Amino acid sequence: MRHRTTTTVSAALIDIDGVLTLSWKPLPGAVEALERLRDTGLPFLLLTNTTSRTRASIATALVGAGFPVSAESVLTAPSATAAFLAEHHPGARCMLLNSGDVREDLTGVALAEDDEATEGEDVDVVLVGGAGPEFGYRALNRAFGHLQRGARLVAMHRNLYWRTDRGLQLDGGAFLAGLEQASGQRAEVVGKPAAAFFAGALTRLGVEADRTLMVGDDIESDVLAAQRCGIGGVLVRTGKFQGRTLRDADGTPDHVLDSVADLPGLVARLAHGVSSKAIGQP
Repeated sequence: MRHRTTTTVSAALIDIDGVLTLSWKPLPGAVEALERLRDTGLPFLLLTNTTSRTRASIATALVGAGFPVSAESVLTAPSATAAFLAEHHPGARCMLLNSGDVREDLTGVALAEDDEATEGEDVDVVLVGGAGPEFGYRALNRAFGHLQRGARLVAMHRNLYWRTDRGLQLDGGAFLAGLEQASGQRAEVVGKPAAAFFAGALTRLGVEADRTLMVGDDIESDVLAAQRCGIGGVLVRTGKFQGRTLRDADGTPDHVLDSVADLPGLVARLAHGVSSKAIGQP
């Protein structure tokens, strides 16, 4: 994987959970960091695999916490999934396995009322989102049954876990792996780390990959996935960050920061041509 040294930054893509907030409460310095980016005129877009809230709900929560954002500042995995299904599985009847109501963001998606009474009915796509109490044996087994009958497997993301104020919690990717193994079918993943998700964000901002930074706490889904798309990767030591995942990763982040509070400083130093190794590498 290529490793960048200097560049002028034209835009930033920023993860939310574990980077800006923890259990929807701002992390230290996060609000001020976005305010500084806004004041310097640097465009940014918040990219999130969060599937427990709609885009509008996310924006409302962030604004209430003091962040200078709007719904247009947020790109979610569910909204990207709706576009993906419209293009690749038009008219598909979908079983949604997700914790939280994101139907508002799944515009145009035909959702089956999938329960024990309807488990024998045709479903074209099993759609897996974020994990929660809904991911019990009966629901997972119904999903497995649909996959055996020919349904395709689509996932909003592949995250194994995320961090809350109660510590690390299992996410949908842990259950997705089981469904893949049991069904023999590899899921089509729409959110991070899918290249199309990053490409959509770049298109929305109208910027080039090599002039953009992706800031995240997940070294694989956020940082290295972005770097494979030519985007600069910035790993923060907050949220789900763990030293062992950095040591065991398949690549090296372009930059490692203690937190997003250090992002405006990084952008400024890069603008002045300071080497990445001079501003903190793992």
